[in-house]
Amino acid sequence: MIDKIIFATGNEGKMKEIRLILEDLGVEILSLKDTGIAFDIEENGETFEENAVIKAKAVMQATGALVLADDSGLEIDYLHGEPGVYSARYLGEDTSYRIKNQNLIERLEGVPDEKRTARFVCVIAAAFPDGRVLTARGTIEGMIGYEERGKGGFGYDPIFWLPECGCSTAELTMEKKNELSHRGKALRAMKEEIKKLWKLEERKK
Repeated sequence: MIDKIIFATGNEGKMKEIRLILEDLGVEILSLKDTGIAFDIEENGETFEENAVIKAKAVMQATGALVLADDSGLEIDYLHGEPGVYSARYLGEDTSYRIKNQNLIERLEGVPDEKRTARFVCVIAAAFPDGRVLTARGTIEGMIGYEERGKGGFGYDPIFWLPECGCSTAELTMEKKNELSHRGKALRAMKEEIKKLWKLEERKK
């Protein structure tokens, strides 16, 4: 029986959200930091799914544990889906998000509301020790705002506007963000897939 799940991230902010959503699985949820593993994984896939699977399989092969990994990003329709899978590397990995956000706002200068549609996408991959791989996708639809708003989020959150909430994702409470976010949706979908699999295995015994 699986007694732990490793999530392939060292980001503690992300881990709080992950532990909160996965706690009812009843197993220990560890970050890469918790395991003491440190290695660079080249994310050279062309889709969010491919990158998430690359990460999950690499860590599963190193640990022999059930591993979850995510890949996420921002897709802007007017920019043909940019920055997409290159969201973290857009304008260079070491470039601040203030500069990245400002650049995207400038690229959309003069573009009306109805053409500023965008979405955050998150794909979670699960790599099981027996070689099985599952993926789950979550999205949140919105639009690109005209300025940065809010201090509560990170990355592109301050420019991602939710018309139905009348605020940016950086202005949401943590509870509301977990409920609406692309990562929250993908995590909950993956949790259900894992539960189904475990129930199936129990029946086979």
